[in-house]
Amino acid sequence: MQQILSSWRRRLLFMALGILLWREVCAQIRYSLSEEQKEGSVVGNLAKDLGLDTRTLKERGFRIVSTSGDSLFTVNQKDGILSVNGKIDREEVCERSGSCVINLKIALENPLEIHYVSIEIVDVNDHAPTFPEKEKRLEISESALPGARFQLQAARDPDGRMNSVQQYKLSHNDNFRIEVKDRGEDRKMPFLILQKPLDRETSRRHKLVLTALDGGRPPKSGTMDIIVDVLDVNDNMPVFTQEVYSVTLHENVPVGTTVIQVNATDMDDGPNGEVFYSFGKDIDSRLIHLFDLNSRTGEITIIGQIDFEEMNNFEIDIQASDKGSAPLTSDKSITIKIIDVNDNGPEIEVTSFSSAVPEDSKIGTTVALISVSDLDSGVNGKVLCYITEEDIPFKLMPSSQENTYSLVTTSSLDRETISRYDITLEAKDAGQPPLSSVKSITVQVSDVNDNSPEFSFSPYAFYVMENNAPGKYLFSVSASDKDTGENSVVSYQIWRDGLRSLYASFININSENGEMYALKSFDFETVKMFQFQVVATDSGTPSLSSNVTVNVFILDQNDNVPVILYPVSANAQRGFCSF
Repeated sequence: MQQILSSWRRRLLFMALGILLWREVCAQIRYSLSEEQKEGSVVGNLAKDLGLDTRTLKERGFRIVSTSGDSLFTVNQKDGILSVNGKIDREEVCERSGSCVINLKIALENPLEIHYVSIEIVDVNDHAPTFPEKEKRLEISESALPGARFQLQAARDPDGRMNSVQQYKLSHNDNFRIEVKDRGEDRKMPFLILQKPLDRETSRRHKLVLTALDGGRPPKSGTMDIIVDVLDVNDNMPVFTQEVYSVTLHENVPVGTTVIQVNATDMDDGPNGEVFYSFGKDIDSRLIHLFDLNSRTGEITIIGQIDFEEMNNFEIDIQASDKGSAPLTSDKSITIKIIDVNDNGPEIEVTSFSSAVPEDSKIGTTVALISVSDLDSGVNGKVLCYITEEDIPFKLMPSSQENTYSLVTTSSLDRETISRYDITLEAKDAGQPPLSSVKSITVQVSDVNDNSPEFSFSPYAFYVMENNAPGKYLFSVSASDKDTGENSVVSYQIWRDGLRSLYASFININSENGEMYALKSFDFETVKMFQFQVVATDSGTPSLSSNVTVNVFILDQNDNVPVILYPVSANAQRGFCSF
């Protein structure tokens, strides 16, 4: 029991001594050391600063027994010097800490002593600010308004306090500025601020440099490239590369011929800058059947027959539109002038045509009006007209009106000589090669009663046997007329003019055919011969006539007995004659 009490007494004694010793070491020693010191650099003389006898340090086991960085320092048991055991990097030892203090516990034995040593690691500006990424890409719409903010990642500097990031600078530009917001704990957050509207068509990409500077002397810096890609907004309409589009084109060009190719550009990007072409909304439907417009290339080609005579000038409205969600459109007119080709022959038109011309027409009488035309233009439309036949009593006389002629007589006409003229008109243009056309007209010469009837004989001599039977056909006369129609219809009559017509009264004539009949018997012994006039008259107006003498000779018949008139014989018997 006594032994137990003795043991407890010893323990209490040691505890009392320990408490006394603990109170003695409560006063701490504090050193200050700049980081990045070389190995072996002296921190301080512990023996001297703690009032220890350097001769007893080794015997008492002078050592570092507990520390937050015991491997960073070492103590010399000979002289009590605390020194650096390797390179100290504050940013590794005290990462993200405003102050960096390393606490060491120094122990000695016999008697036991515990001393606390605090070593403040003083920051040296040995790090430059760095950004998490070398390049930052932003996409900003050109419709963004001034004042728009875009947060950037802050630069990091392992150094502390004034050696950490203190400011940001942005390379010179017209559109952006930098604004810094202090987040505490050495954190400064940069914001990119839009101060002037963007225009993708002026500059589609902006290259900026953001510089972070720390507070060292001299300051260290780090940079980050900022690439701003401007997103397009459909704010530009297509623009044609030419102010005026004009082209000349020969008519009759083959289908598929390229007329012209238009081109428009749009400064926008993507679909907003893709251009397609179309005809204007109010385009003439006829043009759609003549021309085709390639919506992709802007090429206009021929798909129909181009005829100068139908239309010699075209004005085509086209549109260039982009493919934006709300498309923008610009308009342009294309003028196409058609050049004439000599592809039309002259045309001859006969107007006021008198198909029948009286044969007594005066020289210079107009028979017909002739007009010529050619659908071509210029030299190709100049036409000359002429008569192909020679030696006919007609000619073409140009009139005061262009391309109009009069067909007139050049000499007297005689239907009885030529009653019909077939006239060929030819018109020829001045193109190369020239084209021509012909037209035939027939001119009939109409009859005029200018010919008297003509008897087939003159005079007539007929022989009639006496004692003819009354009413019997005797003979006939015949007359013809060179005229035609009514002008050639002949009627006959006997001219009765007193004494000469005494015996003519014995004759009757058929007025239509000139046949004559005896009204009584002729007696040779009374009249041996007589004559009369027959008149032939046509039916023209006024009528023409001619006459002919008809001599009639009476032939004797033995119709009488002989009679002796003198002397009379005495012995002759009445009624007898002797020879």
